[in-house]
Amino acid sequence: MSTYTIGFTKKNAKVFFNFLKESKITKLIDVRLNNISQLAGFAKKDDLKFFLNELCNGAEYIHTPELAPTKDMLSAYKKGDITWEKYEKDFLKLMSERDIQNKFKPDFFENGCLLCSEHEPHNCHRKLVVDYLNEHWKTKLDVKHLY
Repeated sequence: MSTYTIGFTKKNAKVFFNFLKESKITKLIDVRLNNISQLAGFAKKDDLKFFLNELCNGAEYIHTPELAPTKDMLSAYKKGDITWEKYEKDFLKLMSERDIQNKFKPDFFENGCLLCSEHEPHNCHRKLVVDYLNEHWKTKLDVKHLY
């Protein structure tokens, strides 16, 4: 069950879409709260839909805000009001409260790529999502982080 994750920062559009195309993704699963920010450049919702269709063999774009942190949680972490450890603990609790392991099935993520803004997955909730699901499912996602 191949699944990927990617962040759009520190990548130009050519590098970003080549990663997706080479990985043969069939869907881009946007796990950001805000998918229309001016700061997103080529990674705004409508642009992604167009580029995925044109450059990635018609890959589907799916926005899944239920896999994103709350605005308050993300803001507290970005401002430095909470540590990564606290953010991780709170986010995993949120995923449990949202019951994502039962709301999603492994095949939803097959050949999919979770999108967020962070360049690397190490301190990003997209990694926490796939790790959480792998802890709760019998069928494991084979995750590759693209960066």
